[in-house]
Amino acid sequence: MRKSKCIYFLLLTIAMTFVGVSCKNKIQKENIKDPMEQKSKATVTKKDYGTTSEGKTVELYTLRNTNGMEVDIITYGGRITGLSVPDRDGKFSNVVLGFDTLEQYEKENPFFGALVGRYGNRIANAKFSLNGKEYNLAANNGPNNLHGGLKGFDKVVWKEEATAENENAILKLGYLSTDMEEGFPGNLKTTVTYTLTKDNTLQVAYEATTDQPTVVNLTQHSYFNLSGDFSKTIMDHEVSLEADQLVPVDENLIPTGELMDVAGTPFDFRSPKPIGRDINADNDQINKGGGYDHCWVLKGQDTGLRTVAKVYDPETGRVMEVATTEPGVQLYTGNFLDGTLPRPDGGTFGKRSGLCLETQHYPDSPNQPDFPSVTLNPGEKYSTATYFKFGIK
Repeated sequence: MRKSKCIYFLLLTIAMTFVGVSCKNKIQKENIKDPMEQKSKATVTKKDYGTTSEGKTVELYTLRNTNGMEVDIITYGGRITGLSVPDRDGKFSNVVLGFDTLEQYEKENPFFGALVGRYGNRIANAKFSLNGKEYNLAANNGPNNLHGGLKGFDKVVWKEEATAENENAILKLGYLSTDMEEGFPGNLKTTVTYTLTKDNTLQVAYEATTDQPTVVNLTQHSYFNLSGDFSKTIMDHEVSLEADQLVPVDENLIPTGELMDVAGTPFDFRSPKPIGRDINADNDQINKGGGYDHCWVLKGQDTGLRTVAKVYDPETGRVMEVATTEPGVQLYTGNFLDGTLPRPDGGTFGKRSGLCLETQHYPDSPNQPDFPSVTLNPGEKYSTATYFKFGIK
């Protein structure tokens, strides 16, 4: 009897030990996150970036997709401060020009990474008429108004709302531009949504409504250098544009009102060519801009979102494709960067160390009745989109 009890308790102890170990292993397994599951989701992180001179808090958001691509955006000016993409060897580098402190962004600078509004590009003589009434704006670019005036959308703090939806990382920014702010009529409620997708595309969607007739032309003003080395210029970057025509300008970079065929000129980018091939040509339009600082008339304007530009860096293999719903794109080649602005990695940003592809309506459209209209009326919605897709070749 005593022997049977011993055998019984021995078997019971072994059974309990086995069950305990099995349960313990099960609990541990449930607490371990599958690395593949973690990798399959996009993320959005937030941290303080500083306080403006006016005492407003600025946040930094980092959007990251499942491939490791990251986009850094601050709420001051909705600026893209960093954009990390891989080269043909899988090495990630930042490919946009910018600073590393809020104080530097608050100082006068060439709109690095900014959301530009209420009107991107130039308005001649800083004035326009709408429905028989003349509106006077700040002359902050010679006699002209440029990129919204003295305190455009690039210099305000936007309200933010961020989400990560499985494979997409999303940051929605909002700003209310009040009636007569910088001389523009109407209370303009604006929303810009940045979406980083799983295929390494940064989508920028713009929406706006107004309570009075007004003009609006929003754009994104990032400077790209696909080499990831800002000590180098973009002269070897190969660019192609889906455009047969250009908007020629006068000595103040204001459109003449005509359109110019690009065939046989330095402005012909219908086939890929290096930026530096014709940028120093003795050409009247080139001389006026000090290089490329012009708006191309894009094809397919009635077809909605379509690819309109490609940029390729032969050294790293990085490729950027630009798609938009807009009728024009301003190619600017950093002609006025003069080596005085500091780089985060040391040194300074020299001439032509970055290029911009600002999708938009044509310059001075409020004063050019033959150009596509930029008027927004109550009850209408301003809605445009531009996609920046990154790859390798």
